[in-house]
Amino acid sequence: MKTVFIAYDKALHELVVEALSSTMCKGYTILPDVHGRGSVNGEPHMGSHAWPSTNSAVLTVCEDSKVEPLLNRLHKIDLENPLLGLRAFVWAVEQSI
Repeated sequence: MKTVFIAYDKALHELVVEALSSTMCKGYTILPDVHGRGSVNGEPHMGSHAWPSTNSAVLTVCEDSKVEPLLNRLHKIDLENPLLGLRAFVWAVEQSI
C-alpha cells in the first residue's frame, strides 16, 4: 500500500477528484483549505488580501498498482494547467487498521 499526498490549486478540484475516481482510488481525505507556496516558481496561496488564492490537498491510501496510473493522470492535469500548480508525493504505508 502507498499513501499519495496531492496538493493543488482549488481550481483543479474537480479534475483531481475525477483522477482519483478514474483510477479506482476510492478512499481519500480532502483537506479543503491549505495555504503554502510552490517550490519552483509558484505564487503564494495564502487566502489573504495580498495572496487570495488557496489550495486544497488530498490524502489517499491505495494499492501499489494504482499509484502510477494516478500519478500519470495528475501529471497530465498539471501540464495542462501550468499556472495553477499541482504536486503529488508518494510514501509507503507500513501498517494500517
